[in-house]
Amino acid sequence: MHINDFDYNLPEELIAQTPAEKRDFSRLLVVHRNDGTVEHKHFYDIIDYLKEGDCLVLNNSKVLPARMFGVKEGTGAKVEFLLIKRIEGDTWETMVRPGKRLKVGDSVLFGAEMDEEGRLIGPKPGKLFRATVKDYGEDGTRIVEFEYDGIFMERLEELGEMPLPPYIDRRNNSEDKDRYQTVYCKNEGSVAAPTAGLHFTPELLQKARDKGVKIAYVTLHVGIGTFRPVKVEKIEDHHMHFEEYFVEEEAAKTINDTILAGGRIVSVGTTSTRTVESAAAFDEASGKYLVQAGSGSTGIFIYPGYEFKIIKSLITNFHLPKSTLLMLISALYNREDILRVYDIAVKEQYRFFSYGDAMFIE
Repeated sequence: MHINDFDYNLPEELIAQTPAEKRDFSRLLVVHRNDGTVEHKHFYDIIDYLKEGDCLVLNNSKVLPARMFGVKEGTGAKVEFLLIKRIEGDTWETMVRPGKRLKVGDSVLFGAEMDEEGRLIGPKPGKLFRATVKDYGEDGTRIVEFEYDGIFMERLEELGEMPLPPYIDRRNNSEDKDRYQTVYCKNEGSVAAPTAGLHFTPELLQKARDKGVKIAYVTLHVGIGTFRPVKVEKIEDHHMHFEEYFVEEEAAKTINDTILAGGRIVSVGTTSTRTVESAAAFDEASGKYLVQAGSGSTGIFIYPGYEFKIIKSLITNFHLPKSTLLMLISALYNREDILRVYDIAVKEQYRFFSYGDAMFIE
């Protein structure tokens, strides 16, 4: 299939720059695959489409405040970091901007002290937070090692900002530290939010439980590949980035019990989908695919022609043109109908991407 098969026209003004006033007040486009009809609702109406015996699968990865602004030691030049992933200990793979300023051996200070004329003095007493470039990574990244006073994650919370996607054309603010996380986030490690889950509130999740819906939490740490476009014309030639995932025994049991009882697995977001589909294995005794507990690294690429093993329905946001995420949902429904639904969403002025509205593919 050609990359242009997954293109659509999106007016720039429909790209959401801020979250909805309340999480579950975002709009919800309900897609009925059985007859192709759609309904226009609000996210709090999702409870009307969940059934007793369903299982919601949610990604509980927590977003790191991974965007940092510092100055290069020796020159005072301004540098932006985006932490991608921890390699081991205090060594991280990092995107840097402008990249040409940082070579192996260079160091960057964060939260540094400056004089009245804006010249670099050095780290504030007891507040050292320095990154030294140790090597070059892939696609222009840098491998850096941090030195710091105190506890790394506490200093990162103090100095870092939420890594909002590049299509959000503003600096982030205090609201983003709350709203660019799900209410159930737990395990730190993502550099982008699992955005379909941003619409849920504790109260809405409790309503689901009260209705007899089971909830299973899995973990997939969203990597920088979520920002990277598909660069090949033939999508089958695209190679996905790898991301780490983990499925606890309790979550696997909840999902598998639902499958064995004939219930429906409703995935909240493409990351939850990629996790359970990666952890699927055929069970000879039941004749069904079940989820295996444990950890792994997945580069699964789901596009039309893929046969889903675990999930039956999907809650998701609206995705970028020509993106692997749009290809994934086109595998669950079909490409022509997904593009038809997207045309409806554009016409009805839905808000798109991370802080945008949601869609339920029933």
